[in-house]
Amino acid sequence: MSMYDGILERAARVIASADALLIGAGAGMGVDSGLPDFRGVNGFWKDYPPFRGKQYKEIATPHLMRSDPELAWGFYSHCMQLFRNTQPHQGFSMLKKWAETIVPEHFIFTSNIDEHFQRSGFADEKIFECHGSTYFLQCERGLECGTDLWPVRKIVKVSEETLRATGTLPRCRNCASLARPNTLMFGDYAWVPMRSVEQEKRLNAWQESLKGANIVAIEFGAGPTVPTVRYECSKRSQKLIRVNPTDYIASPDSISVPMGALEAIKEIDKRLH
Repeated sequence: MSMYDGILERAARVIASADALLIGAGAGMGVDSGLPDFRGVNGFWKDYPPFRGKQYKEIATPHLMRSDPELAWGFYSHCMQLFRNTQPHQGFSMLKKWAETIVPEHFIFTSNIDEHFQRSGFADEKIFECHGSTYFLQCERGLECGTDLWPVRKIVKVSEETLRATGTLPRCRNCASLARPNTLMFGDYAWVPMRSVEQEKRLNAWQESLKGANIVAIEFGAGPTVPTVRYECSKRSQKLIRVNPTDYIASPDSISVPMGALEAIKEIDKRLH
């Protein structure tokens, strides 16, 4: 029996009684898969020693992409390879089972750029990636060039010692300028948001079709630093379940589960059957 048995029982009952489930995921969702929590305490340079002394928000910027493209692409290429080589943890498949058998009406809202929900079998049209995806490229010039996006065909080679790109950097297929990942960076003036805009339209249409329904949001590993996932899960639901091992405090009418994502999913799953 878990010391949080009462909380977990409540969470299971709320999920079982839901008409629809909004699954929110921040960086903490991927930690149990072995991915770094880029915004966690020491989480960035611990996983990227060559960047010791720098913060994630100093590396993931369009400014660095222009001023030092080999360094910026070294970081993003390493991320791309890491995301592809990492198997999504068991919690993803358990959530997929909930969406198939317990609450078939569902949608994903994630700030993660790893496409682990797609790899776990969730339909692409049921996912809103608010920060984009590392599986797509765009022109570094942004909308100045146009709205074209295209899939990543090849990952740039990277030096393990320096984390700088050593291979040929990708180019825009329209104007031959430098290409970059279609992800929202810090202080981003060049992101092409069209793919995410279409995803958001589908989420809004889904929510509109459920007017008067009991939408339950369960939010995993979303911190307060960039609170987009937290805000959207709270705004779009009638009941919020917040799962976070450290930043778990939520409003009094919400359910706070002070656990990591995988542990919480397993414990709730036991109580759903």
